[in-house]
Amino acid sequence: MITETILGVKFFNGTVDEAVDTMSANGGLLVVPAAPALVKLSEDEEYRRALVSADMVIADSGAMVLFWKIFTGRSVERISGLKFLKRLVARLVSHPDERVLWIVPSEHAHEKTIAWLRSVNLTASADFYIAPRYVAQVRDDPLVAKIDNHPPVHVVIGIGGGVQEKLGLYLKENLRARPAIHCIGAALAFLTGDQPPIPMWADRFYLGWLLRLLRQPRVFGPRYLSALKLPFLIFRYKGALPPLSEK
Repeated sequence: MITETILGVKFFNGTVDEAVDTMSANGGLLVVPAAPALVKLSEDEEYRRALVSADMVIADSGAMVLFWKIFTGRSVERISGLKFLKRLVARLVSHPDERVLWIVPSEHAHEKTIAWLRSVNLTASADFYIAPRYVAQVRDDPLVAKIDNHPPVHVVIGIGGGVQEKLGLYLKENLRARPAIHCIGAALAFLTGDQPPIPMWADRFYLGWLLRLLRQPRVFGPRYLSALKLPFLIFRYKGALPPLSEK
């Protein structure tokens, strides 16, 4: 697997089809950090451990890809979480025997996901888990028991960024089985309609963040302001893992 190390994290540097096939064949933990989340590498020890320990990290952040090119002259393939999830779904449609556990944040998201899975003919192999609201330390013993009792091929985690990666790492370290654990965040909500969709043209031109900001400026404004630290981190540390800041 070809990777490019940015800020101490090994980002997958191949096509989306290669990413989906590799995860489906080998299992493990996949994470898709956006720009606001990447700045947490120097602030959140558990989140940082999740990214460094992941089996595959895909470069969802167009800003990171752009600044990496500017500061180093090197390229990394951008694969958005939305693009990855669409390709994964296409694979699941052609592999109906591959059981999937969908982890969603609420009953409303559960209902939306069921309706969407019906529309793409994927309900037969689907199971669901409504995640509780996790506190600082992310652990979920009932979820581990559920997965161990009936292991799926895939676990798709569609809860908030920054938390889902910690949950994914917890599952990786505590499950007896080795499913493919996909931490794809808002991508699931975009497809199910639980959040307003992001058109593929906007995703292709790195503009998904702008649409989200225009729709919910109070929610996403502070998040994207925090991402202004990202070019500084890339310029200063390049491939090295930034030190943790003192609290």
